[in-house]
Amino acid sequence: MTEAMFTGAITALITPMNRDGSLDLSSFDRLVEWQIAEGISGLVPVGTTGESPTLSHAEHHEIVERTVKVASGRVPVIAGAGSNSTAEAIDLAKHAEKAGASAVLVVAPYYNKPTQEGLYQHFAAVADAISIPVVLYNIPGRSVVDISVETMARLARIGNIVGVKDATANLLRPLQVRHAIKGRHFNQISGEDGTAVSFLAAGGDGCISVSSNVAPALCSQMQTAWREGRTKDSVALQDRLLPLHDAMFCETSPGPVKFAASLLGLCGEHTRLPLVPLSEPARQVVRLALTDVGLLG
Repeated sequence: MTEAMFTGAITALITPMNRDGSLDLSSFDRLVEWQIAEGISGLVPVGTTGESPTLSHAEHHEIVERTVKVASGRVPVIAGAGSNSTAEAIDLAKHAEKAGASAVLVVAPYYNKPTQEGLYQHFAAVADAISIPVVLYNIPGRSVVDISVETMARLARIGNIVGVKDATANLLRPLQVRHAIKGRHFNQISGEDGTAVSFLAAGGDGCISVSSNVAPALCSQMQTAWREGRTKDSVALQDRLLPLHDAMFCETSPGPVKFAASLLGLCGEHTRLPLVPLSEPARQVVRLALTDVGLLG
């Protein structure tokens, strides 16, 4: 049985933008460089946190290419390549492979509500079109559809489908998936910051994190402590980070994490419609969380 391909704290990168809505590429490059310097284990550009729904294909391509270029092989780049159109997901995945990404993250098709057979055929088609690894992304809260354990076990028989980002917050899932998939290690990564340590205890391998955009060192240290058997240290870091995890979803993500990044001088807080600037009460929640965690003086 092979070991997990992707482990530790992996950042679901925000996409910095200027006030006029254009991409702030210089801030993006600095953010990627800072993430690596702070000890992050991997990077996921152009996922939902990266506002992929409102990026043009050209912008999507550019962000993937820049992430690969700046990372320069120091950490894996798992490029977002999700769409509710299978043909579009294949095009994005092919570009990510050509750009040099380590893998692609492919979300369950949203809005059109495919059956389990439709989900299987969608992911199988993407995997067949490329040779790099595919990580499934199961987030029923946003996509409405849930990749069942049975479908996941079936998909795991496809050689380059290597794992899942699990944003169900159901801690039975990693146990059930591990039980259903025999003979290989299926890379299970939490997609919920608040369950990161609990997910590890259930047999998971890491977390694709929103909070690590602004707290990469702490999120990385928490994962490292667990892997080294320092359970108490890992739990203590989890408890310290909890106010931040909660604050990052006090309004629709990535609004809160972009505001947090602006307070830390990483980039501006600007998002694209239909996302809007945070309300004043939400701003206070984010400021307080950053202060509580020790990131803001």
